[in-house]
Amino acid sequence: MSAVQTLTVAIDDADQRLDRWFRRLFPHVQQGRIEKLCRKGEIRVDGGRVKASTRLEAGQTVRIPPLPDTAAPVIVRSSVSDADAEMIQDCVIWRDEHLIAINKPPGLPSQGGSKQTRHVDGMGDALRFGSDEKPRLVHRLDKDTSGILLLARTRMAASALSEAFRSHETRKIYWAAVAGVPHPLMGTVRYGLVKAPGHGSGGEGEKMRCIHPREIENTPGAKRATTDYSVLASLAKRVSWMALVPITGRTHQLRAHMAELGHPIIGDGKYGGSAQENLGDGWGAQLGGEISRKLHLHARYLNLKHPITGKQLALTAPLSEHIARTWEMLDWRAEDVPVDPFDEDEL
Repeated sequence: MSAVQTLTVAIDDADQRLDRWFRRLFPHVQQGRIEKLCRKGEIRVDGGRVKASTRLEAGQTVRIPPLPDTAAPVIVRSSVSDADAEMIQDCVIWRDEHLIAINKPPGLPSQGGSKQTRHVDGMGDALRFGSDEKPRLVHRLDKDTSGILLLARTRMAASALSEAFRSHETRKIYWAAVAGVPHPLMGTVRYGLVKAPGHGSGGEGEKMRCIHPREIENTPGAKRATTDYSVLASLAKRVSWMALVPITGRTHQLRAHMAELGHPIIGDGKYGGSAQENLGDGWGAQLGGEISRKLHLHARYLNLKHPITGKQLALTAPLSEHIARTWEMLDWRAEDVPVDPFDEDEL
């Protein structure tokens, strides 16, 4: 048996349930045992009785009663293969003790789901870099979208970042190649979005359907969605290099909005009709050959206030291989366009 201990709640553990905090420190103690110790008053916070569901505050002291020794130390084993660990670590473009930013490759889901067993969240153990806990996703990218994906290394950072994304305090700019040339060359899309059921038995093929702004209130399940766009360059009338800013963060928002304008993102089989050739009038998401087989949507730039230090943080993700090849073929160069084409100071 261990002796009585008194532990202080760290800043990063604030607003966490007592039982979850306890089990993270003493994983061999079962939930029922923790609840019993609370009922008997053997676990106390700042000297007072508490429930297992009590939320802790930074600086509080927790009395830990004598606990049975574990039969064997608890060893957390990573299920990430060496190859995946090397791959996901190579994707890191920025990190400190609070945050990690990766350049997510296309084809890798952010989280697991139906038939998805290999994903960024599942590779979190390879991104610990000495931390006791694996980092947490605070937002997501579609499976086939590449670019900047943020993970929080602490609970406090995760909470602050989640709130920043919810309150639109971050600035996200995506690059895309789209069929045709939108007119006007800069504008805002305000079509609402509603989920349309898929055709498979498990809902496979599910996609978002655009709703005219005046019909949103009368359409069950529809949500308002706003996207700013700017044409950065074009090749005749066949294809355009676009900067897209999702003011709201709806599922498939950028893909659905561009398709609704008649300028689907190149390689988008779900919204762009990838089996069609783009003949210059804005329909279809095919340019021919390898270019059209992969989605050309990339989370290029993210500007946010650091959740802990308060300093402004600007991150840029290099283009994925297939998009970089397309840009090279079309002679599009990053140095020829502003980082934020919507910022009047850069124009």
